[in-house]
Amino acid sequence: MKQKIQVLIVDDSAVVRNTLADIVSADPRLEVMATAQDPFIAADKIRQQVPDVITLDLEMPRMDGLTFLEKIMSQHPIPVVICSSLTDKGSRSAFKAMELGAVEIIAKPKMGTRTFLEESRVRICDTLCAAAKARLVRIAPQRRIEPKLSADAVIAKPTSHAMVRTTEKVVAVGASTGGTEALRVFLEMLPADSPGIVIVQHMPENFTRAFAERLNTTCQVTVKEAENDDTVIRGRALIAPGNRHILLKRSGARYYVEVKDGPLVSRHRPSVDVLFRSTARYAGANAVGVIMTGMGDDGAQGMLEMKQAGAYTIAQDEATCVVFGMPKEAIKKGGVDKVMPLEGIAGMVLRECLV
Repeated sequence: MKQKIQVLIVDDSAVVRNTLADIVSADPRLEVMATAQDPFIAADKIRQQVPDVITLDLEMPRMDGLTFLEKIMSQHPIPVVICSSLTDKGSRSAFKAMELGAVEIIAKPKMGTRTFLEESRVRICDTLCAAAKARLVRIAPQRRIEPKLSADAVIAKPTSHAMVRTTEKVVAVGASTGGTEALRVFLEMLPADSPGIVIVQHMPENFTRAFAERLNTTCQVTVKEAENDDTVIRGRALIAPGNRHILLKRSGARYYVEVKDGPLVSRHRPSVDVLFRSTARYAGANAVGVIMTGMGDDGAQGMLEMKQAGAYTIAQDEATCVVFGMPKEAIKKGGVDKVMPLEGIAGMVLRECLV
């Protein structure tokens, strides 16, 4: 029998600990190794048995979650999923957690936490299973399952007629688990006059703005959280806001984005499939698609549609992915033209945009 994934739950709230424990215990893939109300108790539990994955709150007594995370990742890296309330201040803390090596963020509300966690049980369990397989590196110290909807729920399938080629190209990028670092590497390698870029990174609401602002300070291209009707222009990367879908649209020679609400697609909002399908429909052969590290299959069908519409499509390779889920599924569907290491993607994008 396959051994279950061992989960350590660290949270100062007894309600959260008990609710997460119930959710984890109900999944046949997972098992609660232990629970802890603060990092000191968690450290004792880890000395007795090393878990496969940890859920970690950021605000706790005696030692905050960030300090504990840094100690874990610098001494004995273990996959960590942050489960915390994200206010404006908290979103910066969550971004710091990703920099320190956290695999994923699950945002919980300040009120109604039990109900939220119960409704999010599928995502929580899938996240923990994927996180347990994540590739980590040691850092220097510092109940009812909703139907899985396709992009049909937001945008109709593209026609069979690919868009006529133009001189301006657009780049559509999708990423999830491990994507914050992958996107940083990719964007920092691009020159200031790069083709316009639209990005979906699976992130909680209130987190994407801080992420975009941080990237904007280190990249030659301008990086911003997308707003409805933003024009896709050279030298600018637009990142979909957390909890909102983003679609590429075209009016004459102008490409722009539509930011909208809608149902979860491939269990995500924003969804990579929604971005890729709209890119296939409105850009066709004028687009380059990139799918990066992430769990699940969001983006696989959309990338196939992009390729069928004439776009050039690239997937990050397994060796450089934190989780080789999304790229693997896109490759399996036959929607990928080129599989390559993260460090080579920016150069390939630029070359294809000159064709």
